[in-house]
Amino acid sequence: MDDLPAMTVREVASYLSVDEKTIYRLAQRRELPGFKVAGAWRFKRSDIDAWIEERKRGASSGDGNDGPRTNAKTKARRRGRT
Repeated sequence: MDDLPAMTVREVASYLSVDEKTIYRLAQRRELPGFKVAGAWRFKRSDIDAWIEERKRGASSGDGNDGPRTNAKTKARRRGRT
């Protein structure tokens, strides 16, 4: 059993070196394992570590599961259009 306290959005953002908004977005889309306590997102470190390992396996397999979906605006920017 995981006896560590649940992590906050800020802690997970720091752990993953991303912005807090990214954590909120991923959690709301159910792309990042988390749960709410009194309306605030919380995360188990073991779930985050498992999620990281899952992503690493997906990235190495070339199945396209290595990042958020690319939207049309991002694709246009990559082609040199805005």
